[in-house]
Amino acid sequence: MDSRTLLLKTALNLFAQRGYDSVGVQEIVATAELTKPSLYHHFGSKHGLLDALLTEGSAPLNEALRTASAYDGNLDVALERVLDAYLCFAENAPDFYRFWLSLLFCPPGHEAYRLAVSLFTAQSALLERMFQSAAQDHGNMKGRHVRYAYVFISVINSVVAANTGGEIRIEADQRREILHQFSHGIYS
Repeated sequence: MDSRTLLLKTALNLFAQRGYDSVGVQEIVATAELTKPSLYHHFGSKHGLLDALLTEGSAPLNEALRTASAYDGNLDVALERVLDAYLCFAENAPDFYRFWLSLLFCPPGHEAYRLAVSLFTAQSALLERMFQSAAQDHGNMKGRHVRYAYVFISVINSVVAANTGGEIRIEADQRREILHQFSHGIYS
């Protein structure tokens, strides 16, 4: 494994266990058995490391969401695809997902919060477009696309947090129930 990849994996492991602020550059490089100049060469700083970690770590989810959120005339199917994209990603990258969610609870001025929110905002924009397109077929949804995107992602993040934490296991019937409960609110 190259040193850049090793630093990203090591940082994610440490950040996921103890949080971004609790882990220093020295601990990251010592755990990876590398030196600080190696980290600075690849990332410039701890903030640069976090930026790369979040950007690269979220890329598979963002790509899956671009496809999943494409509205094709059936909002129920699109919602199911979006939920599946999040759940599949979280199943494959649970440490990343939990870590990313934890950053959304940092103080708003915190550097980690700003990076985490930028990911949330990009994902939200994809879902906003999906809901905006669906509103053409469902007149009662007009003008609510921002709220629907925010609420749907919030519901998904709650479900993912419980699922990756082991509190619940989301099976096919639970997925349908989640989608039914959410859809009931947007169609009424």
